[in-house]
Amino acid sequence: MSKVITISREFGSGGREIGFRLSEKLGIPFYDKEIISLAAENSNIAESVFQAHDEVIGKKVRNNHDYVSVNPFSPLYEVPVSDQLFLMQSQVIRKLEQEGPCIIIGRCSDIIVQDGFHVFICAGLKYRMQRMHSLQPDEPMKKLESKMRSVDRKRREYYQYYSGNEWGNPRNYHLSLNSGKLGIEQCVELIADCIRQK
Repeated sequence: MSKVITISREFGSGGREIGFRLSEKLGIPFYDKEIISLAAENSNIAESVFQAHDEVIGKKVRNNHDYVSVNPFSPLYEVPVSDQLFLMQSQVIRKLEQEGPCIIIGRCSDIIVQDGFHVFICAGLKYRMQRMHSLQPDEPMKKLESKMRSVDRKRREYYQYYSGNEWGNPRNYHLSLNSGKLGIEQCVELIADCIRQK
């Protein structure tokens, strides 16, 4: 197997868990937040800066009466921090692609990795709410639902901003799976079967 597997996911659908279990099953590396650490190492920028802008669209900040972009790298070009960080993460993802098969979670990796196997994991709101509540039983359900909707909105906007494509549209992926209907383990098996057949 030489392809990189990318997994995009709705918040609470178990996409990260599916990716992790799949990496164990196939014996290949798994990357999610690790991409932030690698990008920070390669750029000498604090990891906290990457985390603050993780899957967030660039925004301009108010400086006196004008809007200017934050730019820690070059006095010549005004590029929002999130755009620069996206480029650095893209470089890390391309390097991982060259190093061989692996699993990459989110970060528009399905757009960056041209010759990968791209998966989208979704689930109904009720299933995602129950799953998140089982992981965070002390969180009020209303707060979990609000967080879920907020994270999904940010992921959708980020994906569209950097890819120009519609997040979650089955036409953008090789395989779209509903973890609420299939279960986590069945999703892992189906992806593994597809990879083996390719």
